[in-house]
Amino acid sequence: MRKYFWLLTIGCWLLAMGCARMGQPDGGWYDDDPPRILGSTPEEGATGVTSQKITIQFDEYIKLADATQKVIISPPQLEMPEIKAAGKRIVVELKDSLKPNMTYTVDFSDAISDNNEGNPMGNYTFTFSTGEQIDTFEVAGNVLDASNLEPVKGILVGLYDDLSDSVFKTKPLLRVSRTDGRGRFVIKGVAPGEYRVYALQDADGNYVFNQKSEMIAYSHQTYQPSAKPDIRQDTIWKDTLHIDNVIPVPYTHFYPDDVTLLAFQEIQTDRYLLKQPERTNADRFTLYFSYGHPELPVIKGLNFSEDHAFLLEANEQKDTLTYWLRDTTLVNQDTLKMELSYLMTDTAGVLYTQVDTMEVQAKTPYEKRQKELRKKIEDWEKKQEKLKKRGEAYDSIMPPDPLRVKYNVKQQMDPDYLATFEMPSPLASCDTSAIHLYTKIDTLWYNTPFDFHQKESMLRTYEFIAEWQPDTEYSLEIDSAAFVDIYGLASETYKQGIKVRSMDEYATLLMQLSGVNDTTVVVQLLDKSDKALKQVRVENGNAEFFYLIPGTYYLRAFVDRNGNGKWDTGDYDKDLQAEEVYYYPRSIECKAKFDVTLPWNLTGTPLVRQKPSEITKQKPDKEQQKLRNRNAERARQLGIEYIKKSSIVK
Repeated sequence: MRKYFWLLTIGCWLLAMGCARMGQPDGGWYDDDPPRILGSTPEEGATGVTSQKITIQFDEYIKLADATQKVIISPPQLEMPEIKAAGKRIVVELKDSLKPNMTYTVDFSDAISDNNEGNPMGNYTFTFSTGEQIDTFEVAGNVLDASNLEPVKGILVGLYDDLSDSVFKTKPLLRVSRTDGRGRFVIKGVAPGEYRVYALQDADGNYVFNQKSEMIAYSHQTYQPSAKPDIRQDTIWKDTLHIDNVIPVPYTHFYPDDVTLLAFQEIQTDRYLLKQPERTNADRFTLYFSYGHPELPVIKGLNFSEDHAFLLEANEQKDTLTYWLRDTTLVNQDTLKMELSYLMTDTAGVLYTQVDTMEVQAKTPYEKRQKELRKKIEDWEKKQEKLKKRGEAYDSIMPPDPLRVKYNVKQQMDPDYLATFEMPSPLASCDTSAIHLYTKIDTLWYNTPFDFHQKESMLRTYEFIAEWQPDTEYSLEIDSAAFVDIYGLASETYKQGIKVRSMDEYATLLMQLSGVNDTTVVVQLLDKSDKALKQVRVENGNAEFFYLIPGTYYLRAFVDRNGNGKWDTGDYDKDLQAEEVYYYPRSIECKAKFDVTLPWNLTGTPLVRQKPSEITKQKPDKEQQKLRNRNAERARQLGIEYIKKSSIVK
C-alpha cells in the first residue's frame, strides 16, 4: 500500500507541475526597485585617474536610453565618447585626452533603467578627478522659453570662467549639463571661482554658439558657487494615502540653485533661396526665402514678357513671395523660363546679388487640365440633356465657376469682432455699392454705415468694419458680381443674419498692473491652450478687456520695447535680450454680468512659478510615477492597500 501511495503522490505532483508550466497568473506585481550600483572601475570619486575607460557594475540587467542625448560629460567632449550598456554593465570610453587636475562628471540623467520593468535609476552622476581632489560645487536653475515661459527640455547649460562677452562664440563651454522635463539643470563638479551661465541648443556639437538657428540664453550676471549645511523635511509614508512621520534630514545645500535663463532664437538673417519655385497651381508660383528683405527679386522672362505679367503677394516677413499670373496665356503655358536676380548672403554674412536661371513648371500640365475641363463639360451636358428629356428646366450654356469668397462673419457676433472677407484670387474689381448692411429696429430694417477696405499688406484679405451694437440684429447682404477676380470669375449673392449678444451675456476684466515701470506693456488674454484671444496696451497702469464670453481665462504680458505690438526676440551680438514676458500665475473665472478687477504685480512671483500648470505644455518626466501608479492600480483590483517599497519620498 505504501508503494502505491508514493506512486500516487509522485504522479499528482508531476501533474501539478505540468499544469503549472502551461501558464502563469496574469496581472502580477511590477518590480519598482531601481538598479543598484555594485562597483566601478575606476572607483566613483577616485582621484589621480589616468584611464579613459569607465566601467560601472549593477545588480541586475540594465538598459541605457538615448545615451547620445541624455548622457552629458563635463568638461565637454569634442570627440563623441563611446557609451554602451552590456548586460549588467555600462562602459564609457572617452576619446578626448584627459585634462590635468580636472574633475570629470558623467551625468546619466534618467537614461539608466532596469531591463524588465523600466524602473529609472534617477538622476545619477559618476565623478572622478585627474588631480588630487574632487571639485564638488554645483550650479543649478531653470531654462525657460523667453516667448512663453515654457520649460525648455534638453538644452545644454554651461559655465565659463572667462567673463568676456566674446567667449560664447569663440571657446567651448567649460562645464555643461542638460535640462530635464521641468527645464531644470544641475551643473556638477564645479571648482571655486567666478562664472557666467549660458544655455545653448547645440546644433553641431562644438559647444560654441555659431549658428543663428541655435536657441540660446545668456546673462551678464556672475556667480561664485558655494555650499552650506542645511535641513530638509522628508516624509515617511505608511501607504499611498497616509503619512507616518515627517523627519528632518541634513544635507549639503549648493548655491546658486535658482539661476533663471530665458532662451530665445535669433531672427534668421542669412538669406538664401530655400528651394526651387513651386507652381502647385497653374495660375501662380511661389518663392521661399530663409529671410525677407525689402528689396524684392527681379524677374526677367526668357520665354515670355515679364511686363505687367504678375501681381505680387508677399507675407508680412517678405520671405514668401507669390506671383499671380495676370494673363491666362501664361497660366496655360506649362513652363516659364526666367532669370531671377535676388539678394543672398555670402559666407561672411554680406548681401550680394545672385542671378539664377530657372524653369518653373506647372504641377498639372495644360493638356491634362484641358482634358479634365472637357470631362466636366461633357458631364454637365449629359445632365442638361436628361433634364431636357424630362421636360424640366435646363441651361443651354454652361455657366462659369463662381468666385468662392470666404466670409469670416459670425451669426453670433461680439461688438468688437472684426469681420474679414478672404478672396481665393486677386480682385480686378470690387463694387462696394453691392454690399449692404441692415439693422433691425423694432420690426423695420434700416441701412447701416460700414467701412470696407483691403487689409494693409494683404493682397486678398478685406476688412468689414461696422459699429456692432449689443442686443441688435443685422443682415449682411451682398449682390452677385460684387467681386470679380483678374480671371473674370464673379462672386455669387450672399446673405448672413447676425445677432449681437446683449451686455448681460458678457463679463469685463480689469487688471491693475505694477512691478514694471515701462509704459509700453501689452497684455494678452489667453484661452486654455495658451492662445491669445485679445490683446490691449496698458494705459495708466490698467489693462481692460470688454465683451468677454463667460469662461476661464489666463493672462500674459510683454514689454513692447519697440512699440510694434508684438513680441520680439533677442540678438546676442547687439547684447539685446528678448522682450520680457510675464504670466498671471492663476486662472481667472469670468461670469456673465460681472466685472472682475484684480491687481497684478508682474514681478511679484518668480518667473519659474508664473505660468499656470494647466496651460504649460512641457510637463515634468514621470516615468517612476507611472510604475507606482500601475502597482497602485493592481492593488486596487485585488482589494488591498499598496505599500510602496521606497518609503521616503523627497
